[in-house]
Order: sequence, then structure tokens, then C-alpha cells
Amino acid sequence: MKNQLILAAALLLASTAAQAIDPAYAKKLERSGCTQASELQGCDINKTKAENAKAGFGTAAPAAAASTYAGTWVAKNAQTKQLVATIRIDKNNKVTVNGKPVAAKLSDGALVFKVGFITYTIQGDPRIQNESSWYDSDAQNKGPIRRQ
Repeated sequence: MKNQLILAAALLLASTAAQAIDPAYAKKLERSGCTQASELQGCDINKTKAENAKAGFGTAAPAAAASTYAGTWVAKNAQTKQLVATIRIDKNNKVTVNGKPVAAKLSDGALVFKVGFITYTIQGDPRIQNESSWYDSDAQNKGPIRRQ
């Protein structure tokens, strides 16, 4: 008798712990992009995902993180120390060399772009120091690129 009472109590606890939320409420949460937690913070389940995203709730796309390449870089000749190019890279990896836009691509952890005969390679890992460089295939010159 005691075992049956314990079993009945365990079944009662298990069934109440596994109750789901109301299906209509769940549908409103899904439509609105809210969660139960974000609703407590002000997310409105009667609005759309887009409306809640504008208010900073729901499944809004995260703000774009700054690129590890972003910043101003200078390319210099290794022997003469003369400036070869000033490179600017924005947070979306849009590159300008000496003020002119240039197409760039990611290749094996580096941002690579070419202007004329010069190929520029900028390492994206901030732990890698002094490995960004340029190479002029016509004049057979090369040199370092450093972040300013």
C-alpha cells in the first residue's frame, strides 16, 4: 500500500512538471519573435517579429561586429621605407587603397586584394604580428603592411 501511494505521488509530480504552455500563447510567442523571458522585459506578443525587432526584442539580426581587419594600414617599401599605399578597411571589409575602392577576398585567414601588379595580404588574426605584406610582381619588390 505504501509503495502504491509513493508511485501515485511520483506520477502526479511528473505529470504536473511536464505541462506545456497554452498552444494559442505559444503561437503568439512564435509570431511575435518573443520568448517568455523577453516578454517580461517588454516584448509585445501582440506585435509582429519586425515590430518587436525594431524595439530591440525578438530575433533581430545581431549588430555587425567590427572586422578584425578594420582600420588604417600602411604599406612601405622594406628597403627604402617609402610609403607604397595607405589602406583603409571598414567593419564590412570594404577596402580602399589610396582612396580608391578595391575588391578584396578572404583567403586562408587573410584579406587579399590586388592593385595593378601589387598584391596585398593582411592577416586577420590579431595575434599574428608582422605577417601582413605586399608584393609587386612586376618590380619584384615586397614589404610590410602595418596597422596605424
